[in-house]
Amino acid sequence: MFGGKSGIAGLMKQAQEVQKKMQEAQDAIARMEVTGEAGGGLIKVTMTGKHELVKVEIDDSLMDDKEMLEDLIVAGVNSAVRKVEEETQQRMAEVTGGLNLPGGMNFPF
Repeated sequence: MFGGKSGIAGLMKQAQEVQKKMQEAQDAIARMEVTGEAGGGLIKVTMTGKHELVKVEIDDSLMDDKEMLEDLIVAGVNSAVRKVEEETQQRMAEVTGGLNLPGGMNFPF
């Protein structure tokens, strides 16, 4: 069925290699930083791959409009979150690209 012992051993080795590549990709994702923007760049939010905010830049022109500032900060954070998710999906797809996973089944499980 699997080509005997050597087939199973090869399959196990391949699984270990994929697991190692996945861990490396997850480590790289955790270290990456992305910047989300709102208001045409008036707000810039930098976030790590772990969804931790590390920097918020606010254009001085927004300091007199508290409500707009609050709305743009929310939009900037949401933009950064989307970028982290997109980058995570792309990097994980590179690792799992050769695997035929059933629909809805994603790594890591």
